[in-house]
Amino acid sequence: MDKNIQEKIVPIVIDLSRKSRNELSEGVSLSQLGGWIEIILGRMFGGPRVPVTVRGKPGEVKAFANTLQKEKRYIEAFNKFGLDNPRTHASKSRLRTAVSKFERTTGLKWPFK
Repeated sequence: MDKNIQEKIVPIVIDLSRKSRNELSEGVSLSQLGGWIEIILGRMFGGPRVPVTVRGKPGEVKAFANTLQKEKRYIEAFNKFGLDNPRTHASKSRLRTAVSKFERTTGLKWPFK
């Protein structure tokens, strides 16, 4: 990647411990979480490198990482097998379980349903 472009990339910082006033960090609303997750998922599928820092209690960070991983696996299953395949349904079920745990652990809503 061009060095000038790398210098312009702003790191993503997600602070899961800041739930008051519907903010994840200073000036960052919960609605932005969805956009960040899209960027992170894009990177997981081979997009440009984006520095990401996730802060919070160990259980919160683990729940976030697990849910993000399940989201990726569901997308992969959907792309590979289609919506009506049992493997895709199983992947979606695992995603739903991870989302529930994320929401219970962090007190935040997962932006995709």
